[in-house]
Amino acid sequence: MYWTLELASKIEDAPWPATKEELIDYSLRSGAPMEIIENLREIEDEGEQYESIEDLWPDYPSKEDFFFHEDEY
Repeated sequence: MYWTLELASKIEDAPWPATKEELIDYSLRSGAPMEIIENLREIEDEGEQYESIEDLWPDYPSKEDFFFHEDEY
Protein backbone atom coordinates (compact mmCIF):
# COMPACT_ATOMS: atom_id res chain seq x y z
CA MET A 1 0.00 0.00 0.00
CA TYR A 2 1.29 3.44 -0.88
CA TRP A 3 -0.16 6.93 -0.79
CA THR A 4 0.77 10.01 -2.75
CA LEU A 5 -0.59 13.52 -2.44
CA GLU A 6 -2.51 13.07 -5.66
CA LEU A 7 -4.14 9.83 -4.50
CA ALA A 8 -4.95 11.08 -1.01
CA SER A 9 -6.46 14.29 -2.36
CA LYS A 10 -9.08 12.22 -4.24
CA ILE A 11 -10.62 11.02 -0.97
CA GLU A 12 -9.86 14.05 1.20
CA ASP A 13 -13.46 15.23 0.68
CA ALA A 14 -14.98 11.85 1.57
CA PRO A 15 -17.82 11.93 4.11
CA TRP A 16 -15.69 11.60 7.25
CA PRO A 17 -15.93 9.80 9.65
CA ALA A 18 -16.22 6.68 7.53
CA THR A 19 -15.56 2.96 7.68
CA LYS A 20 -13.31 1.13 5.26
CA GLU A 21 -16.34 -0.09 3.28
CA GLU A 22 -17.85 3.41 3.11
CA LEU A 23 -14.55 4.79 1.81
CA ILE A 24 -14.35 2.09 -0.86
CA ASP A 25 -17.96 2.83 -1.87
CA TYR A 26 -17.24 6.58 -2.02
CA SER A 27 -14.12 5.96 -4.11
CA LEU A 28 -15.99 3.77 -6.57
CA ARG A 29 -18.85 6.26 -6.92
CA SER A 30 -16.55 9.26 -7.31
CA GLY A 31 -14.44 7.61 -10.01
CA ALA A 32 -11.24 7.55 -7.97
CA PRO A 33 -8.22 5.75 -9.44
CA MET A 34 -8.01 2.00 -8.83
CA GLU A 35 -4.85 2.53 -6.75
CA ILE A 36 -6.99 4.17 -4.06
CA ILE A 37 -9.44 1.29 -3.98
CA GLU A 38 -6.56 -1.21 -3.82
CA ASN A 39 -4.99 0.76 -0.95
CA LEU A 40 -8.27 0.79 0.94
CA ARG A 41 -8.81 -2.93 0.42
CA GLU A 42 -5.35 -3.66 1.86
CA ILE A 43 -6.19 -1.97 5.16
CA GLU A 44 -6.60 -4.42 7.99
CA ASP A 45 -9.48 -3.14 10.04
CA GLU A 46 -12.09 -4.43 12.39
CA GLY A 47 -15.00 -2.22 11.40
CA GLU A 48 -13.51 0.90 12.93
CA GLN A 49 -14.30 4.40 11.72
CA TYR A 50 -11.67 6.70 10.35
CA GLU A 51 -12.00 10.37 11.27
CA SER A 52 -9.90 11.78 8.41
CA ILE A 53 -7.28 10.97 5.79
CA GLU A 54 -4.65 11.29 8.54
CA ASP A 55 -5.99 8.08 10.10
CA LEU A 56 -5.15 6.24 6.88
CA TRP A 57 -1.93 8.07 6.08
CA PRO A 58 -0.44 9.61 9.24
CA ASP A 59 2.14 11.55 7.21
CA TYR A 60 -0.49 13.34 5.14
CA PRO A 61 0.68 16.96 4.96
CA SER A 62 -1.54 19.59 6.51
CA LYS A 63 -1.82 23.22 5.44
CA GLU A 64 0.76 24.12 8.09
CA ASP A 65 3.32 21.91 6.31
CA PHE A 66 3.42 24.27 3.36
CA PHE A 67 5.13 27.62 3.42
CA PHE A 68 2.14 29.41 1.96
CA HIS A 69 0.35 32.03 4.04
CA GLU A 70 -3.18 32.57 2.75
CA ASP A 71 -3.62 35.81 4.68
CA GLU A 72 -0.78 37.44 2.72
CA TYR A 73 -2.61 37.18 -0.60
